[in-house]
Amino acid sequence: MTLFPEMIENAMGVSITGRAVKAGHITVNAVNIRDYAQNKHNRVDDYPYGGGAGMVMQAEPVYQCYQAIAGHCREKVRVVYLSPKGKVFSQEMAQEFAEEKELIFLCGHYEGIDERVLEEIVTDYVSIGDYVLTGGELPALVIMDAVSRLVPGVLNNAESACTESFSGNLLEYPQYTRPEEWNGKKVPPVLLSGNHRLLAAWYRRQSVIVTAKNRPDLLGKAELSEEEKKLVQDLEREGAWEI
Repeated sequence: MTLFPEMIENAMGVSITGRAVKAGHITVNAVNIRDYAQNKHNRVDDYPYGGGAGMVMQAEPVYQCYQAIAGHCREKVRVVYLSPKGKVFSQEMAQEFAEEKELIFLCGHYEGIDERVLEEIVTDYVSIGDYVLTGGELPALVIMDAVSRLVPGVLNNAESACTESFSGNLLEYPQYTRPEEWNGKKVPPVLLSGNHRLLAAWYRRQSVIVTAKNRPDLLGKAELSEEEKKLVQDLEREGAWEI
C-alpha cells in the first residue's frame, strides 16, 4: 500500500527478487492508495487536527485500499506499518515474516497516517533504524528483500540463507576469490586445503571473531562453546582483532 507503486515495482523487478517474481516464488502487488481517494484530485492528505507542521494521510483512502487488498487474501493477513515508532527489524523477524503466505506493507508519507485507521488494520509496527525517511517505501523494500531471500527457491544456493550474517546471531566469516594473491595479500591457506572439517572450524572461528569485533552485542544471544567464550575473552583482553 503506497503512494508511489513504481518505486516498489522497479526495485523488486530486478536482480534476485526480479528472478524470483518471474519464477513464481514470490508475488509483488504495489497498490496505489490514491486510487481510493474520494475526490476528483485524488488527494489523500489533509491538515492535522491541533495544528502542527506538515500534512497527515487520511484514514478513509488507506482503509478502502486495505479492504480491496484483504478481499483477495485467502485468510487474515498481517499488516506491517513502516514507522520509526516500530520494533527494529531483525533477521529473526524476517524469518517470522517469511513463514507467512501473504503480507501487506503500509507505506506512510508526510507527517504520518491518521491514527484511527492504524488502530483498525495494523498488526505490526516495524522500523529499520533510528532515523526518519521521507516515506515508507525504502523500509518496505528492505524488509521485502530480506524476507524474499528466505522463501524456498529464491536463492540458487539454499545453504546461503543459513550461513550468512545473523544466522545463529553471528556475523558471516570473511570471503575470498581469485586471484590467490592480491596486492601482496594471500588467501588464508585453510581455504585452499579442501578439508571440509578444517574449513567448517575456520568459518566458525572467523564468525565469532568478526562478531566480537563489530557487533559484540550479538554474542550474548549466540550459543558459544567454552572454547569460543575463551576466545572472545582473550580478544577483549588483548584487543587482538586481526583475523
